[in-house]
Order: sequence, then structure tokens, then C-alpha cells
Amino acid sequence: MVRIMVVDDHAVVRSGLMMLLDGKNDMSIVGEAADGDEALAKAKELKPDVVLMDLSMPHGKDGLTATAELKKLLPDTAVLILTMHDDEEYLLRAIQAGASGYILKSAPHEELLSAIRLISTGSAYLYPDATKRLMSDYLEKMKNGENGSAFELLSDREKEILAKIAQGYSNKEIAEQLFISVKTVESHKSNLMEKLKLKTRPDLVKYAMKKGMLNFE
Repeated sequence: MVRIMVVDDHAVVRSGLMMLLDGKNDMSIVGEAADGDEALAKAKELKPDVVLMDLSMPHGKDGLTATAELKKLLPDTAVLILTMHDDEEYLLRAIQAGASGYILKSAPHEELLSAIRLISTGSAYLYPDATKRLMSDYLEKMKNGENGSAFELLSDREKEILAKIAQGYSNKEIAEQLFISVKTVESHKSNLMEKLKLKTRPDLVKYAMKKGMLNFE
């Protein structure tokens, strides 16, 4: 069961989201908040699995500030930014703040549900156009030779597993695809985190995105 907290300054929006999500068998609403300050206080108490966070909240802390502080407070809680801003600057700032996902309020309900389920497993989610933008941006940076030293330390197998992680596959799915054990996948993932100085699976996903490794077949 994914435990969710909804943060939005509009009561009608919060009510609509909670009705949608609470009606699913694998989801439950554990709290709501109208601004970033309230979100931080309630998250500390409730420890939700996923926080659905609005960006623009005129009172108290905004969504980006609240996300950054929440991730320091509760690093295991995934934050999904739900916003009307289809803007690359907001997207990049959300990722830098520690968000595990970014989705537009205009997205279909099923896409929102899929995004919540995905980030609750430790993966990352970006709406398709956002992924294309980031890939283009980071590929350009790669051409300019940015931050390549740590990447060169990775073995071919580690790079292969990093790409699979970025594509959203679980450890079990990666093991089945590469004909290795789950324990071996976990070992490679630990080595990846050590070499790249990263701490979480979403961090690996973001790093792989920067290296242009999100190639879906």
C-alpha cells in the first residue's frame, strides 16, 4: 500500500486528487497540506511513502523549497511534483531539489497513477517531453566533456546495469534480462553508488540521464 500525502494550496484540487487516489486498492491518503510549511510538519509526523507536491503555493514555503527540505528530513520519502509549469527551468530545479518525479496537471489520471506507483518503488518519473529535453541538454554537455572521469571507472557490466536502472527495471527484472542473480545485481548497484558517490536509486537514475543513457528499446 502506497501511503500518500497531497500538498496543494487549492482545497478543490486537493479534494479531487484525494478522491482519485484513495479509491485505488494499492493507495491510501495519509494527509494533506496547503503549503510547504504545513507539508513539512505533517510529513515529519506521518512519514508518507510519496508526497504529491504542487510547485506554486503563495503562502509559506513553495514546492521547490519544501521538496529540498523534506528530502533532507525524510530521504526515503519520494516527491512527485504535480504542476502546470511545462518549463525546463522548473523541471531542472525540481530534480536538483531531490524530486523523484515531475508531471503536469494536464496529464491523464492513469499517467499520474503510474507515476506514483513508479516512484514509490525507488524509480524516477518524468513526462515524455521532459525526458527528451533533459536528454538533449545532457547529451550536449557530454559532447563538451563535462564530468566524465567517474563514469570512466565503471565496467561495461556496471554501465549496462546503470542503464537498466535508469529505464525503471527492478533488480529482479534486470537479473532476468542479464541472466545473473538478484544478489549480483545488488552488488553491482552498490559498486555503482560507491564509484559515483551516490546514495539512492533515484540518484543513479538522474546520473544516467545526465550521461544520456535513457535509451528505451
